[in-house]
Amino acid sequence: MQVPQSPSSLAAPQQFQTSPPAAMGHPPISPPGQQLPSLGSPPPMTTIGSVTAPPMGMPGPPGPGEILHHPMSGPYGAQMAGPQSGAFPGGFPGGPAQMAGPPQKKLDPDSIPSTTQVIEDDQAKRGGQVYVTNIRGQVPPLVTTDFTVQDQGNASPRFMRCTTYSFPSTADLAKQCKVPLAAIIKPFATVPKNETPLYIVNHGETGPIRCNRCKAYMCPYMQFIDGGRRYQCGFCSCVNEVPVQYFQHLDHMGRRMDLYERPELSLGSYEFIATLDYCKNNKPPNPPAYIFMIDVSYNNIKSGLVKLICEELKTLLDRLPKEEGTETSAIKVGFVTYNKILHFYNVKSALAQPQMMVVSDVAEMFVPLLDGFLVNFQESRAVINNLLEQIPDMFADTNESETVFSPVIQAGVEALKAAECSGKLFIFQSSIPTAEAPGKLKNRDDLKLVGTEKEKTLFQPQRGVYEQLTKDCVAQGCCVDLFLFPNQFVDIATMGDVPSHTSGSIYKYSNFQVEVNGQQFLSDLRRDVEKSIGFDAIMRVRTGTGFRATDFFGAIYMNNTTDVEMAAVDCDKAVTVEFKHDDTLSEESGAVMQCALLYTTIGGQRRLRIHNLSLNCSSQLSELYKSCETDALINFFAKSGDRITNSYRNLILPDAMKVFPVYMNSLLKTPTLVGSTELSTDDRAFHRLLVNAMGVEETQVLLYPRLIPLHTMDVSSEAIPAPVRCSEERLSESGIFLLENGLCVFLWLGQACPPDLIQNLFNVDNASITIVFQPTSLPVLDNAHSRKIHSIISSISQRRATSMKLLIVKQKDRSEMLFRQHLVEDKGLHGGASYMDFLCYVHREIRQLLT
Repeated sequence: MQVPQSPSSLAAPQQFQTSPPAAMGHPPISPPGQQLPSLGSPPPMTTIGSVTAPPMGMPGPPGPGEILHHPMSGPYGAQMAGPQSGAFPGGFPGGPAQMAGPPQKKLDPDSIPSTTQVIEDDQAKRGGQVYVTNIRGQVPPLVTTDFTVQDQGNASPRFMRCTTYSFPSTADLAKQCKVPLAAIIKPFATVPKNETPLYIVNHGETGPIRCNRCKAYMCPYMQFIDGGRRYQCGFCSCVNEVPVQYFQHLDHMGRRMDLYERPELSLGSYEFIATLDYCKNNKPPNPPAYIFMIDVSYNNIKSGLVKLICEELKTLLDRLPKEEGTETSAIKVGFVTYNKILHFYNVKSALAQPQMMVVSDVAEMFVPLLDGFLVNFQESRAVINNLLEQIPDMFADTNESETVFSPVIQAGVEALKAAECSGKLFIFQSSIPTAEAPGKLKNRDDLKLVGTEKEKTLFQPQRGVYEQLTKDCVAQGCCVDLFLFPNQFVDIATMGDVPSHTSGSIYKYSNFQVEVNGQQFLSDLRRDVEKSIGFDAIMRVRTGTGFRATDFFGAIYMNNTTDVEMAAVDCDKAVTVEFKHDDTLSEESGAVMQCALLYTTIGGQRRLRIHNLSLNCSSQLSELYKSCETDALINFFAKSGDRITNSYRNLILPDAMKVFPVYMNSLLKTPTLVGSTELSTDDRAFHRLLVNAMGVEETQVLLYPRLIPLHTMDVSSEAIPAPVRCSEERLSESGIFLLENGLCVFLWLGQACPPDLIQNLFNVDNASITIVFQPTSLPVLDNAHSRKIHSIISSISQRRATSMKLLIVKQKDRSEMLFRQHLVEDKGLHGGASYMDFLCYVHREIRQLLT
């Protein structure tokens, strides 16, 4: 039997494994000889379109070393045998790009499960409703559905989503069901204006109340007993005394009389004000600082980038994030310019002119001034604006093309250390650092390695100095955001390593031109500076007995097996956490988890943000599958890359997951996983780092982009037209379609597009459109069509984490190839099967196994 091979390229994303704790006297996982629950008789034949699938789960001969389990009802139950080499459509390494087996009858594309239909159905059923979180283990609406959350004891799905909301009760059952048990946590997710912001609880000098044994924080899962004098922990069952000042009588139901007055007893998410015990050196923290570090080498001066940044900062610094209820931001700012050497600026408010100090010994980096480097923008506004005026002129005649990189980060960390604060570095860099200095990089790009065992080395960062830098940054709470403007290879795998371990963001604008990418860059910079953020964070995920968090994926750093360290945490970053059993779970009490995040606010206050979630437990496979969430599952697989090859073969596909194959097939065609010499190493490395920090909403739209027909839309309606399936078959020559995947937006123009529509959008006739229009900008015109399309693009952009580059493509133009690679139901441009072929392939594998 032939099974698709994933390319050898895949270097696993940051993944942290932990070993099981010593046994704590728990009983064995299941009594000897215990039978797993019977699964009833197999369902009859299932027909999909004109292909008849085998009877689901009939006991046929298992594959090598594998037992075939009984899939639940649903269109296909795929249990493929273990990894072997072989061919796969689209030419995965290991064989020719064709499929074995007799020719199939042509399937009707409309008869196979449709993602757009699933999204539409969920929106129709649950859209516009209030989702109340008072029921354990309920499956939330899809990420694509518009709904309002009312917290009544479990964290909002905006903060936490799970791959299944009903955990298997035993480790054996978990193995059998093949569904990874994971939660995707976005601790700082944006709460919409129509939902209640998190309450802040202040217990004064005594601090938050915690279980003596497992240290879980007070939450709705604690059970008060003994007239309210003691409570039993919902996580480890330890009985604790209630502190005198926290005592309250119980009502006739055994609930505290003040239940609804205390957020920590009635809500899933809330914050505690932390005491000095939670602060470094038992001292309250200082407010954070933002340091802007601008590469002023030849490329950045010539492209106009330096001038653009300096102009923007004059107004942007007025919009630094500030604490609720305060007039101005407490964040301090500082400025550095650099090429082969570093220039620091004294912008103290008392000065008439800014002063420059140069550090040319980049091997021993130090900050040449303390007083006047980090300042309050409002107080030093005149001096700072003066500096921003001068910088482009100061370096206007530079011929210096070499840069350093590691000393720049080192300088930022040293400055924050000296000021005893956390903060963020905004680094604007155009090229690979080749100047003589620590962290110097050489061009190691080698496309000959693609498709070989050594391909993964291309995506492994060059260690050495960067490893130590990451440790220093995390220890100081220094987050690094990197804006790259490359014209050639810059080794993103290495340059992105510090940002991706300090919870920073990486932005890339290849072949930067102010008139083409300027607006996109400025939108990203504005959002990056203004967004909601916390600093010097440490996160721990506690669970009830019987299971524990074992693996963590994200833009994070881990020094031990339990503490997730984040130099900063913002509204876009998500951490994916995998759980494993270490005992039997009780169906009665379910599975509970608590995410606790300790961080410093932008005003310099230490706080604890708590998110609680309770799930069901079941010994019935049908229950587990009914509670699965495809979008969360695919987020897990996208991040745990090295596991993909084996996992998707084993997954059973019940109704709740019927569109899982389209996402899985799309994932196998992403730049990270598809081994093609047509894709640059930097692009693939960049894609990997992006995905690693994504939440469920971001991976969903990335792997199944929205394709929206615009030629048939009602211009008077507020609504965005319903998307169609992401395939070339849905395009029409006389149409205009918009495609977006969270990273870019395409406007596709059919060859026979109505001339009046072209006139309304571009103010030119159809024939001259190629000559006149800018492929990256759409004019704003005073007519209903133009207004409607701009409003659609704007409302999509507001939901996305980065500013999306607009590309206008005409049918049959060369640029159309860029657009086509996002039509994920079709064959991949760089290899990879169409959705239809992939599905037929899966069916054939099952049939082979069963006969």
